[in-house]
Amino acid sequence: MPVRRPRAAWTAGLIISGLAASVFTGSPAQAVVGQTANDSFTFTAKLDIGGQRSCSAALVEKEWLITAASCFAENPAQSLKVPAGAPRLSTTATIGRTDLSRGGGSVVDVVELVPRGDRDVVMARLAKPAEGVAPLAIGFNPLLQGEDVWASGYGRTGDEWVPDRLHYGKFAVGAVKNTSVGVTSKDGVALCQGDTGGPAFRLLGGRAELVGVNSQSWQGGCLGSDSAETRKDALDTRVDDIAGWIQSVSSRTLLSRRDWKEVAYTASGYFTTSEADRKRHMDLFVVWNDGTASIFQGSDNADPKTPFTAEYKVPAPPGSSWQYARAIAAGNFAGSGSDGLFVRWKDAEVTEYGHLDLKGVHDERMLAHGIDKDHPTSFWANARLVTVGAYSGDGRRDDVLILWENGSTSLQADIHTKKLDGHVQLSEAQKSWENAAEISAGEFTGKKTSDLLIRWKDGETSIFPGVDAKGYHGRLKIRDAESPWKNARTLTTGSYTNSDNRVNDVLISWNNGNLGFYPDVDAEGTHTGIELVG
Repeated sequence: MPVRRPRAAWTAGLIISGLAASVFTGSPAQAVVGQTANDSFTFTAKLDIGGQRSCSAALVEKEWLITAASCFAENPAQSLKVPAGAPRLSTTATIGRTDLSRGGGSVVDVVELVPRGDRDVVMARLAKPAEGVAPLAIGFNPLLQGEDVWASGYGRTGDEWVPDRLHYGKFAVGAVKNTSVGVTSKDGVALCQGDTGGPAFRLLGGRAELVGVNSQSWQGGCLGSDSAETRKDALDTRVDDIAGWIQSVSSRTLLSRRDWKEVAYTASGYFTTSEADRKRHMDLFVVWNDGTASIFQGSDNADPKTPFTAEYKVPAPPGSSWQYARAIAAGNFAGSGSDGLFVRWKDAEVTEYGHLDLKGVHDERMLAHGIDKDHPTSFWANARLVTVGAYSGDGRRDDVLILWENGSTSLQADIHTKKLDGHVQLSEAQKSWENAAEISAGEFTGKKTSDLLIRWKDGETSIFPGVDAKGYHGRLKIRDAESPWKNARTLTTGSYTNSDNRVNDVLISWNNGNLGFYPDVDAEGTHTGIELVG
């Protein structure tokens, strides 16, 4: 059977190893096949475990690595069991440095291990986030026999005990089993000692996607191995079938790294994917008090404790124009599946952005002029709260509901096509509606059109079912007056856990900086609350 590489000799220094068999060498003339990674696959990490072992790993979130449990097992020849918590031996990870003889990247301590238990995999938390390195995406699609995958690592090569360079090579997927997958060498590459724990990944249009972790190898052609051994196949640990677990573990510390007292506005939508891609849930767009902005990418799993998997900073330096926003809501205005924003600015200008993604906002259209010398007044200066939902019956989230300063409400239907010509008055001015603190659209009652959720200043919260152009059709109370919801800073609704994209989850940032989550809110109320931060 293949050799479990950490079983190999212990030395007074490191157990060193390399990625390709007799392939990845410093001299192209001597190399059989394979390549050194020149600033590619920087998500690959090198682990120094107590000065006694060396392994590879992959960054899957700024603060989390995935690697092999056998790297940390006391005697991997007998058991792969690894206790949860701090590693037994002091461990450091070098990340984002494909040439170890050069600077750059990060060198960070590993402070916590989270073992899987049923296979040769462990998650490793870093003492601080590794900045400047794009984490490796997690693959959810099943491995297919015959498909090509790549492997990377800092292990021994064909003629180097301690290589300075990251190496990578191609393998073909063989037999796929419950927790492991056989991989067959292509072009003569092999996995050597020190590549244990390194990633196996697909390349899809230049995008790498994690599918496995290097576990065991025959090591044919690796320096120091039996010269009679020519086999270069390997056995990887499958992770495509535990992708949800990886996301849940690696997302545990994501939200707590931010100060939620500094949030100014939140809006939910499909910004990093489309609504048609039902594997991933809604993202969260956040504008912070200093004018910067972030997108928290929605999870691919349904764990309500980890609804987001990554934070991306949207191009917007401190002091950017976002500090002048006074109301923000997200919707599917352009009808393309990915969402954009409706923004009312401080000067009363109203803007539609057809799309928002990691590069920023796109397809800007001014719907109403701001107040200036040519436009000395604007009734949009009186728009106090806005939300976007599917209120016109076509199922598309492109209708803007406005609560005005005088307590009246109106609807602007299909703003992408009609701009601001689809005005419908929903209710006349009502003194009591001046006590509304926040409004948000959702799908809580199963009606054909969106519901309206209102949080009142005293903490009472109401749902108005199936709002449409004819107005309101009843009112349901889901939180009593003087409930803790009176301490909410921001509130947004989204589809963060549902496989059917139903918008009935409520996310609240509290005045004390905590972050609360209420999944599956319905006409009966809020059934459970989860503190995501705090």
